[in-house]
Amino acid sequence: MKRRTLLHLTAAWMTAAALTSSVRPLSAAPLTAPVDRAGDHAVDLALVLAIDSSASITDGDMAFQLRGHAAAFRNPRIRNAVASGVHGAIAVIAVQWSGPNTTGVLIPWTRLASPADAEHFAATLEHVSGSARIDSTAIGSAIQQATALFDRIPWPADRQIIDLCSNGFSNSGIDPTGPRDAAVARGIGINAVVILDEYDWLEQYYQENVIGGPGAFVRVAESRDSFADAILEKLATEIAGIAASIRLGGIAADPVGETTGDA
Repeated sequence: MKRRTLLHLTAAWMTAAALTSSVRPLSAAPLTAPVDRAGDHAVDLALVLAIDSSASITDGDMAFQLRGHAAAFRNPRIRNAVASGVHGAIAVIAVQWSGPNTTGVLIPWTRLASPADAEHFAATLEHVSGSARIDSTAIGSAIQQATALFDRIPWPADRQIIDLCSNGFSNSGIDPTGPRDAAVARGIGINAVVILDEYDWLEQYYQENVIGGPGAFVRVAESRDSFADAILEKLATEIAGIAASIRLGGIAADPVGETTGDA
């Protein structure tokens, strides 16, 4: 595929994602155009948004997660962070996951290089047909399948990050530590936002079993009121490529991926 064609196809993919009536499994989903890693379309960050849709998530919760992510991409902080990069662009794919091997594409790989790109992506997130499932929570499988998505991105990326959002622990499939270590060995970072509406110990669980890579961190949302802030802070940190401490509700993340309370 010619280089100039890649950018023109982005809008068509996003429109198709917004209109589809069901989430596409990885085996059937058009994740990208044929891979043509053109240097003039390089991105500062390739980001997988992996959103929990397991049994602990209601349809209302799923829609709330999608709206929270959409609001973040509309925030000037995110747009400024994207523009400040060396390439002034990032690539994002949104997926939902639950039990083993259930990861499905909500929005395929999309290059964001302008406020209009960010707005289109946000609008698509708001209208995409994600849905909760009566299923287990297989974090290991989600990481494994998210890692494979980086093999299909058509633009070279300076950094690669998997961004997990969940309110549960892994209770099915492979242990998450194996896929986490494999991803980190490939240079892929893993961060997370945990929603503490069921288990107040999830933060430590994700620190020990899920996140990985230099500067990896966990953001905590203790309620719906703090969820949007947690998503915004997480994305701003990831896109800017920093591991600076950002306090949210008395929690601070340090550069080695651990969190501490106020001194």
